[in-house]
Amino acid sequence: MLSEWLLFLLIGLVSGTVGSLVGLGGGIVTVPSLLFIASLFPDLSHITPQVAVGTSLVVVMITGLSSTLSFSRQKRVDWHSGLIFFLASGPGAIFGAYLTRFFEVEGFFVGFGLLMILVSGLLTFRDRLQSRTVKWTVKREIIGPDGNSYRYGYKRSTAWAGSFAVGIISGLFGIGGGALLVPMMVLPFRFPPHVATATSMFVILLSAVLGSMTHLAQGNIDWLAVLLIAPGAWIGAKTGAWISRRMSSRVLLIALRLAIVVVAIRMIVEGFPG
Repeated sequence: MLSEWLLFLLIGLVSGTVGSLVGLGGGIVTVPSLLFIASLFPDLSHITPQVAVGTSLVVVMITGLSSTLSFSRQKRVDWHSGLIFFLASGPGAIFGAYLTRFFEVEGFFVGFGLLMILVSGLLTFRDRLQSRTVKWTVKREIIGPDGNSYRYGYKRSTAWAGSFAVGIISGLFGIGGGALLVPMMVLPFRFPPHVATATSMFVILLSAVLGSMTHLAQGNIDWLAVLLIAPGAWIGAKTGAWISRRMSSRVLLIALRLAIVVVAIRMIVEGFPG
């Protein structure tokens, strides 16, 4: 029993740190970890994929709250933009989850994994990409952790369309929307990486609340697992925010690209039968 509790605590710590650091939420760590330990301990056999996802969403909500509070104190969260993105990504996630009943999602995993690798490549060469002049209807400015002023912006229609697509993919494939939301903010909208990851965690917090309510109604949450994982997730989220503050934008982008590649590999592996 003690070994199980320690594993749950470790899962929370790792998922909270990684999720907060790169703005992905931590579900990419929590879900496979829960399924793995369920295969090791007979008394955890009740943790099915559905329960793992539902439990993970509650943990992601805790991670999102902890990291958002930390990022807020660092003045890195763009609240206005985050709400705009959520107004579209939230309904998109619900719609994506609804679509799963009409076809086998597994057939799309490989293609989605390859798409994520492409996104990682675009992030690698983002400074070499020729930026086009875009008329922004929303213009934002923020002082970064380095003391420099950053200007960025977007069209509301473009932001809503992109966020809705991110939400659909998130609900369809069962992954955190941050895997595509952060690149969307960094590439076409020119968000500073530190602001993008922090704002992503705010959006993920709101989305996780919505998803958790859905899974609560379906009875897909293991509350004992949540109780054991939560302390590690809360501490990990604050640790990730602390580490992120001390990283340069370049190093943070490298960490983001690595996390996206990990997500991509996982999706490709899940796409193959057996």
